[in-house]
Amino acid sequence: MLDFTILTDHFGQYMAGFLNTIKASVLALIGSFIIGTIFAVFRIAPVKTLNIVGAAYVEFFRNIPILIIVFFMFTGLPVLGLRLEPFAAGTIGLMIYTSSFIAEAIRAGILSVPKGQMEAGRSSGFTYVQTMRYIILPQAVKLVIPPLGNQFLNLIKNSSVLGVIAGLDLMYYGDLVSSSTFVTFDVYIFVAMFYLVLTIPLSFGIRYMERRLAGAR
Repeated sequence: MLDFTILTDHFGQYMAGFLNTIKASVLALIGSFIIGTIFAVFRIAPVKTLNIVGAAYVEFFRNIPILIIVFFMFTGLPVLGLRLEPFAAGTIGLMIYTSSFIAEAIRAGILSVPKGQMEAGRSSGFTYVQTMRYIILPQAVKLVIPPLGNQFLNLIKNSSVLGVIAGLDLMYYGDLVSSSTFVTFDVYIFVAMFYLVLTIPLSFGIRYMERRLAGAR
């Protein structure tokens, strides 16, 4: 039987972690979408150098654990003279890691758009960048909304990595509550419940959008 006094007695700490998890997730979501879009365009741009840079970025960060990226941001950058607060280091690491997956999703969406769309844009007097921005990307993003939604869902769950570097997220405060109460099971069940408050509505929202898009086709 769960001891709900743990939740009520430490509700302030749980809420602090909950709000910081939302903040980190939103910042990382926005940043990873922007960075991912840029590198997705790099991968299919008609410039070989950009193709190489885009492919190197995606393959490097997609194939190493997020924990290593976060540790590098927190303990590696100070060696280079750049020191970040734990929250910032964790959020940036989460952003970089997620952006590599978003880049692949958006690249797939771009490749799904008929090539005639690019030709039509260029023949209308648009530059390559303008055609990509106003014609190709809006269609590509719409096509890959379901996989993008899944990546955002994973981002929220991956935000728990901030707890490893004292990033003030839910896991961090869960650890504090556990160490002060000497209780583990109940404490982390409540942590899981707070995560579910974030992920379940998002999961239903993704399914709803999938049905809407399927019906619109």
